[in-house]
Amino acid sequence: MGLNNGKVETLMSDFLRKSGGVAVIDGGFATELERHGADLNDPLWSAKCLLTSTDLVRQVHLDYLEAGADIIITASYQATIQGFGAKGFSKEESEAMLKRSVDIACEARNVYYERCSKSASTFTSDGKILKNRPILVAASVGSYGAYLADGSEYSGDYGDAMDLEFLKSFHRRRVQVLAESGADLIAFETVPNKIEAQAYAELLAEGIKIPAWFSFNSKDGVNVVSGDSLIECAEVADSCPKVVAVGINCTPPRFISGLIQSIKKITTKPILIYPNSGENYDADLKQWVKNTGVPDEDFVSYVNKWCEIGASLVGGCCRTTPNTIKAICRTLPSRSSYMA
Repeated sequence: MGLNNGKVETLMSDFLRKSGGVAVIDGGFATELERHGADLNDPLWSAKCLLTSTDLVRQVHLDYLEAGADIIITASYQATIQGFGAKGFSKEESEAMLKRSVDIACEARNVYYERCSKSASTFTSDGKILKNRPILVAASVGSYGAYLADGSEYSGDYGDAMDLEFLKSFHRRRVQVLAESGADLIAFETVPNKIEAQAYAELLAEGIKIPAWFSFNSKDGVNVVSGDSLIECAEVADSCPKVVAVGINCTPPRFISGLIQSIKKITTKPILIYPNSGENYDADLKQWVKNTGVPDEDFVSYVNKWCEIGASLVGGCCRTTPNTIKAICRTLPSRSSYMA
């Protein structure tokens, strides 16, 4: 199932209809890589595994598909040509690794479909979901702050000298490569400020042929993390023809309902939400503070309310797991036919 054929404005609505009205996004990627033993203490973060552990990346994608995810997001959030270049890789090698992030996710989808075709049931004895359904691969693009690896994607503070043309130049080739790599759409994630949203929107107008979503983050439930107005940021997304969904990620669950209602005021595009577990991130220590989030059962208790007030794509971000995604699937009425 791809999103790069037909009219952009109907593509996501068609996908959502085939998904029962609500599509499930996968959960925390780095969280799972670390749980499997990967050391991500590196400026490349989860993208480091594109160099060292491609089998593990593929397995995490599969784990999320078998938990019920309809959309898997590539391990390219912190993968940039500039970041790979700092590690000594050529431009060509860096572009190949960006493409590889999409290839691995597509391979996982193919393996999953093969397992579905060989399975006698959609719900296995060990809890895996093997249901042949439309599945999208979203190519992740993290913010400039994610490349800096200093926590500034959680503040949106790039300094007074930052300008639109610099950000467009920084992201341009990366976006082009990912758009041409076989992904169904581009996921611009954890967008921390309005200027970066504007940069993405203008890049999409430069001949990019696949659609995208914009997902912002907030730490106060009102504005994006930079202090820019969420309404103004969402308006940038709403006015971009290539954007097929707009929403929130990596934000505490307690803020999501109010943020959905704010976004609804200015767009009729599908709203996506994939919050973190509610834990706090310590940018100095570069780690999540344990015991500051909510357990899966509390996280999932919000899900139907989010859908009732307007969300149509739901998943998890940092510190959520395949168990979180499985629990989301269980609580969605549209999934009851094969989650019983």
